[in-house]
Amino acid sequence: MARDPQVDLIFSHFTPRYVATGVDPNDLERLKSRIGRWDDWCRIWSEEAAAHVRLAQEALSARRHVTAQEAFLRAAIYYHHGKHLFADRTDEYRVAHEAMMRCYKAAAPTMNPPAEHLRFPFEGTHLNGWLRCPKAAARLPVAIILPGLDACKEELHAWSEAFLARGLATITLDGPGQGETAFSLPIRTDWGNIIGAVIDGLKHRSDVNADAVGVVGQSLGAFYAPLAASQEPRIRACIANCGPYDWGRVLPQMPQVSQEVFRVRSYATTIAQSHAFAKRMTLEGAAARIECPLLVVYGGGDRLIPPSEGERLAREASGPSTFVLYPEGNHVCFNISYKFRPLTADWMAETLFGS
Repeated sequence: MARDPQVDLIFSHFTPRYVATGVDPNDLERLKSRIGRWDDWCRIWSEEAAAHVRLAQEALSARRHVTAQEAFLRAAIYYHHGKHLFADRTDEYRVAHEAMMRCYKAAAPTMNPPAEHLRFPFEGTHLNGWLRCPKAAARLPVAIILPGLDACKEELHAWSEAFLARGLATITLDGPGQGETAFSLPIRTDWGNIIGAVIDGLKHRSDVNADAVGVVGQSLGAFYAPLAASQEPRIRACIANCGPYDWGRVLPQMPQVSQEVFRVRSYATTIAQSHAFAKRMTLEGAAARIECPLLVVYGGGDRLIPPSEGERLAREASGPSTFVLYPEGNHVCFNISYKFRPLTADWMAETLFGS
């Protein structure tokens, strides 16, 4: 049987992403050999995830809690990548999503530092996030990290580690249309209100400083982050990693499966309706209202969103802005995570601790 070209397309785009976010390269090679049909994608990734769940349970039985935590985290990432492009297959998506959440929650208490699941009230429902704070710290600046279109807060675990290592608290957040929150809220454009609700929710805490908040985004999250910075004056710093300036122009060039994810996540009935909504998602007029320090990172080899999108954002921002282009970088620079993660974490720590 001929191999499904959709499978090859997705692996060609996202193999560096899978490795950078925690998929073992040996497992990935096995997945590539096993998945011949797109219809089997989520099922086979989930089977691979279940093997790591069994390793975690065996470790728990032997009271090897660090080993169990590592295996649960790996399983969570595998379940996520199994369902990340299956948003239109509701049943499969939901089963894999719930398995991912169980695994990440099982790992959370023994992470170093632990992860605390938070819910921020928002318009009769809530936004979902994971808060992590370096040990023996109080009133720390906090980086709010946003996923992209088909990502979720759990996928941001490895990136958040870089910020934590530099003394910052982190919140990996599912906003409207993302991860957990997608089940109650569709994609929307008032990200100042969204991040504002998170900042409001942090005010009563003694471990983080709600007056020293930066926002960080990757891919479509790197559209949401500067949009939030243009609308919420309490944001002290902003990082955009490979995000669009004009989503309406970029979306039609994306792989069809990604366009379908956007349709589902925007609660649109048809692709045409989702494209019409995407045309409203632009930083034109908004970029000039960004007054906080801004770092824009891009990969010169990004095949999904052209670097010119980031160049325009950095050029139009009113505050101090820096544009960093890695010529060899792919989308989100996942193929050089050893470059973009230290850069972004160093910049955010220096900016927030110095503010």
